[in-house]
Amino acid sequence: MRAFTDQMGRTVICAQPPRRIVSLVPSQTELLYDLGLDDSVSGITKFCVHPESWFIHKPKVGGTRSLHLSAIRSLQPDLVIANKEENKKEEIDALASEYPVWISDIKSLEDALQMIRIIGDITAKNETAAPLVEKIRNKFTELSNNLGNIEHPSTAYLIWQNPYMAAGGDTFIHDMMKRSGLSNLFAHANRYPEITVSQLKEMGCELLLLSSEPYPFSAKHLPALKEALPDTRIMLVDGEFFSWYGSRLTLAPAYFRELLQQIRQ
Repeated sequence: MRAFTDQMGRTVICAQPPRRIVSLVPSQTELLYDLGLDDSVSGITKFCVHPESWFIHKPKVGGTRSLHLSAIRSLQPDLVIANKEENKKEEIDALASEYPVWISDIKSLEDALQMIRIIGDITAKNETAAPLVEKIRNKFTELSNNLGNIEHPSTAYLIWQNPYMAAGGDTFIHDMMKRSGLSNLFAHANRYPEITVSQLKEMGCELLLLSSEPYPFSAKHLPALKEALPDTRIMLVDGEFFSWYGSRLTLAPAYFRELLQQIRQ
């Protein structure tokens, strides 16, 4: 047994290394796969779609905010990996009274890199986690160096409809927007404020990004918004690259560069 500190400042004591891990966060599930922990992960959520092989074959324990606690108990985990924002506190507290639960709290790239390092330590995969962290850091440094003196369009990033909700300034999405050269119109707000189309118009929104998750915005949502916001450029974006904070971060800078090229055109 060994003690670790999670990103909530809690001390978590678990087997070293754990052999029956339940992951409750899609981006962290993908990280566990890329760390080479196929034999050690016993359960995942129904939203853990990467990798596909795990999504098909690994036992599901419900949704990120609607866990099946009985399913988790049946797996007898020696470690549960959760997240402050993506999981419900009541459900995590219930699990933490029975099992070791390590909770991440991620609002920036640096938080994500710290999480990867710690998960690598907990799972005895330091030799894989350390170069992964370095690779991600280098790719984001390269992205920053290539931004140059571009204009930073006033941008709103929508995560939900009815009501519309945008990413605020204390979110991981905000940090990804900033690192990709976008100026968040709602940087002054916390978490995910409810907003209106008229508010976007009044604030002079130049670029409106419609995310593919958690609400699945698609082409059918464009006409009404374009009619209401004729002076705003509206684009569909892949939410995984803005909000997944695990190993998918190796791919995010390339996606952001391509997105910026489209914006410049």
